[in-house]
Amino acid sequence: MTPDAALDALRSRADSARASGMEAYHKVARPYLGVPNPVLSDLATEWRRSLPIDHRLSLADALWRSNIHEARIAAAKLLTQARIRPDDEPVWEMICSWVPDFDGWAIADHACIAGQRRISADLARLDRVERWTTSGHMWTRRAALVVTLALTRANHPTPEEAAARDRVLAWAAGYAEDPLWFIQKAVAWWVRDLSKHDRPRARAFLEAHGERMKPFARREAAKYLAL
Repeated sequence: MTPDAALDALRSRADSARASGMEAYHKVARPYLGVPNPVLSDLATEWRRSLPIDHRLSLADALWRSNIHEARIAAAKLLTQARIRPDDEPVWEMICSWVPDFDGWAIADHACIAGQRRISADLARLDRVERWTTSGHMWTRRAALVVTLALTRANHPTPEEAAARDRVLAWAAGYAEDPLWFIQKAVAWWVRDLSKHDRPRARAFLEAHGERMKPFARREAAKYLAL
């Protein structure tokens, strides 16, 4: 599968009316094709299964560089995989290289989902993510929480996973007074998802920092807690 063939496959499924609606919704200036997400998932799954990892990386890079909305999402889906052998470091590096390009939630979230798998594979990667928390780029700061969401999901975390939770919660505490809606929403999302699996930590976070959050974010974070 060459980049040109992949882009042709995306363009053959374009819907101009849907593309116009997507551009108005996302409010980010880039080409939109109007290809539905399930179609992107099917195409990316087909390409992922048929290509070795080095070819997938080349294809993902080309799709990302096209700057087409659906192509960037397909690039992220190409790299979303629980186990990558023998070496997933190039995948992690590519995902990290995309972070400065984030300019909207949809593409950023798909890329972060791919990154979640790589962090689960190696928690030492949190050292790099921690540097994102002080970035002047809002989407990079937000990515530090979205890319670590998988850490909220274990009902019985290992000691290493529990320590990672505490580490990310410390980042979230640093964001508690951030005035930006997307940052507040990311904090709420992280704590809300954590509360489904680790009520004591989620409750303790809100008791310590909830008053510094925006009211809407505090309510969202406490959605599954009786506070």
